[in-house]
Amino acid sequence: MSLDVPFDATRCPLCGADNRCAMEIERATGQPQAPCWCVSASFDPALLDRIPDEARGKACVCSACVARFAAETRA
Repeated sequence: MSLDVPFDATRCPLCGADNRCAMEIERATGQPQAPCWCVSASFDPALLDRIPDEARGKACVCSACVARFAAETRA
């Protein structure tokens, strides 16, 4: 199913919140950014499996979703 709304790479593909991706901020503003937090993070493949197909490889999962997933898997 295709949406008529353009995909927003600045939003988390899981919750829709601002993902604070440094790469997207730099792309939008032209201002150099420090490396994104996600560069040094490790992502559980089960979390990545939750990303809708149309968003895969196009938007970062936000840190809140990463933390929420980690808490769910520890519980």
